[in-house]
Amino acid sequence: MTIKTHLRYNFPEIKIFGEKRIMLFNSVEFLIFFPVVVLIYFLIPDRVKYLWLLAASYYFYMCWNARYALILLFSTAVTWVSGLLLERIKHGEMEEGKKAFAKKGVVALSFLLNLGVLFWFKYVDFAMMMLERLFNLVHIQLSLPEFDILLPVGISFFIFQALSYTMDVYRDEIYAEKNFFRYALFVSFFPQLVAGPIERSKNLLKQLAIPQKFSFSRFKDGILLMLWGFFLKIVLADRIALFVDTVYVSIKIYDGWYLIIAKLLF
Repeated sequence: MTIKTHLRYNFPEIKIFGEKRIMLFNSVEFLIFFPVVVLIYFLIPDRVKYLWLLAASYYFYMCWNARYALILLFSTAVTWVSGLLLERIKHGEMEEGKKAFAKKGVVALSFLLNLGVLFWFKYVDFAMMMLERLFNLVHIQLSLPEFDILLPVGISFFIFQALSYTMDVYRDEIYAEKNFFRYALFVSFFPQLVAGPIERSKNLLKQLAIPQKFSFSRFKDGILLMLWGFFLKIVLADRIALFVDTVYVSIKIYDGWYLIIAKLLF
């Protein structure tokens, strides 16, 4: 028995200012982008500082693929609404038992929508492959749709960070942020958007709510920390990668200690 169905699904890319760019932290683009963002942040009025950081964060993400910013926006909107609903239920007039049930329902829906998006982009091909193998065990040749999906950069980081906010509000560890744009900044904050770490809302969201003044000591500490990070990345990690990549692409040639060392360095 053979069941066949074919479907290819392509997500077109939108290029920013002509050529598509991936703004890596150790790229020339970021070397220009970051000082401009910081300088303008300290020059503009306090009431619009978070809006400027939000615009900069979305521009940073859209330099990779502008269309996928819609996924970031979707996750942000779902978790922001979930926070407001949890707050409304908390102060409502329902019985405690019904409140607990309603709050769990809001959390479940938030997780379902966000993890559904994550599953689609990261695991749908794997799921299709496993389903085909399962049908092959009972001698049914099943040809499922093929999805040509480009994985959005940082999708795991911003989805789990947004979901952590839902859980923090549910556990009464953070207030429900009423300002959508301030909350959107928490989810999309560009220094940790695409590579983490996943930050808890009770730490970062409260910081973003307070406009920062320039401090030379904090500026110096930040620059030194960034320089140390660049050293680890450019001087150490990129040099180590030469050895690791050489071994990984030729595992039939290299064996024994080469494989062990390459794995440890990776």
